[in-house]
Amino acid sequence: MKKLFFLLIVIGWTAAGFSNPSWCQEPKNILSIEAYDMLNAIPNTYLIDVRTRAEYQFIGHPTMAYLFPYHFFNNDLIKDEDTVGYQSNSVNRSFLKEISKVFQEENNLIVICRDGTRSAAAAAKLVENGFKYVYNVKDGFEGPQFPFFEDENRLKYYRQLAKRNDLHAYKHRRYYGWQWWGLPWTYDIDLKYVYPPDKLLKK
Repeated sequence: MKKLFFLLIVIGWTAAGFSNPSWCQEPKNILSIEAYDMLNAIPNTYLIDVRTRAEYQFIGHPTMAYLFPYHFFNNDLIKDEDTVGYQSNSVNRSFLKEISKVFQEENNLIVICRDGTRSAAAAAKLVENGFKYVYNVKDGFEGPQFPFFEDENRLKYYRQLAKRNDLHAYKHRRYYGWQWWGLPWTYDIDLKYVYPPDKLLKK
């Protein structure tokens, strides 16, 4: 009887998520303007840019964003349906280790990428590994391609209209996101924010 009682308790804990606290949490999706407000209003809040080094430098980045690439570019040129491009599919195996050296699990970590895709994956990884307060900037730095709707049916319909009518903005970015909101960003590299393994400057 005691064994049965103990087994029921263990099953209850597991169902409630106590055996793995990360099951009880997931990153919260916020917009760029909300992220900026948090950075200005809430102590111990930090912005983490998970794009590649090249994106961070040449496309620009939020002025207070720490660079921790989640993927690296490689030399593979891939054709995917009607799109051709170089892929950033080389995973940064030191991502968690490097972030853990700089930030504490209780810090508010806001994660941003180009359009909210990589940042969502990176934010989920942080939560899985014990970071308690993680936020994903769902509209990203440049924003998703125009036009954009979360509803798949509306997205497909308006994408077809935009393509058929040869809209100049079709599949372009910067109609949503950090830049679109007019939030502070720069091309300049500040050593305070660069990816920690890169901080040893080469002469």
